[in-house]
Amino acid sequence: MKVVAYSIKTFEKKLLVDANQRKHDITLISNLLRFNTVAFAEGKEAVIVSSNDDLSAEVINKLADLGVKYISTRSAGTDQIDLNAAAERNIQVASVPVYSPVAIAEHAVALSMSLDRHLTQANENSHHFNFKLDGLIGFNFNGKTVGIIGLGSIGRAAAAIFNGMGCHVIGYDLIVSDDLKHITQVSLNELLHESDIISLHLPLTPETKYIINASTIATMKDGVMLINTARGALIKTIDLSPALDSGKIGYLGLDVYEYEKDLFSQDHSMDAGKDPLLTKLLTYPNVLITPHQAFLTKEALKQIAILTIKNLDLWQKSGSSSAED
Repeated sequence: MKVVAYSIKTFEKKLLVDANQRKHDITLISNLLRFNTVAFAEGKEAVIVSSNDDLSAEVINKLADLGVKYISTRSAGTDQIDLNAAAERNIQVASVPVYSPVAIAEHAVALSMSLDRHLTQANENSHHFNFKLDGLIGFNFNGKTVGIIGLGSIGRAAAAIFNGMGCHVIGYDLIVSDDLKHITQVSLNELLHESDIISLHLPLTPETKYIINASTIATMKDGVMLINTARGALIKTIDLSPALDSGKIGYLGLDVYEYEKDLFSQDHSMDAGKDPLLTKLLTYPNVLITPHQAFLTKEALKQIAILTIKNLDLWQKSGSSSAED
């Protein structure tokens, strides 16, 4: 199968080459998929993309015009893809929904612990030979109530870690499950009201967009810790600064951002004009932001490459199956 892989980072190249084992003719390029880069897909049957690529209806129609039949995204979510447009043009789509849930879960916990113990501030102080303890008081996780919103594989992995730290873990999901270990499933309102720490682990859909907003934030405990390693638009970003100013949100950890497209995964340090909302958030000492790196472990990257190639293998074999099946 002839394929072009867009937005490939240097660290991904060897992993994809090793996973492919010369089975498919894959062209690896660093260019993001945009309307003006669709031409790289000419003569290809499939494209491999990431969560930062543009797969709007306009781009998908152009891909179809060039003969592309398959889209494989190196991400668990497909919210960046206009699935209706793909279906209308008979383009099949596959993702890598389960590659390393613990990678994302561990990053969520790392954000929460770093915020709690003021590790960023302490490290910066130490680099200036300031070893005072003022302003570095944290709290014990043991005994705290952690609310997990989204009880899929990642949410459950995060719950297991928090449970191992002695936390009382409660969870909310649209689907009620009876096989949850060490998680008490509750309503969303109860979770928001009772949790000391809230961690988001659900996909972005029309129903979940802005699930965290001024109204839902108002029902949370004062000084709550909010962690998001899922999708940026789960939170209405404009509502965060007022909540941080009032102390309603005491700690904020983000690995994703509502407007991260064309921003994250790239160096914008020399840009003249910077995103105003993100710039504002970065002024708060109780905010920790990482550039959508929760998935970035050796184990996860290897599994993503393997499953991406498996999607191509199955399509080539049957024309309809994918690694999701």
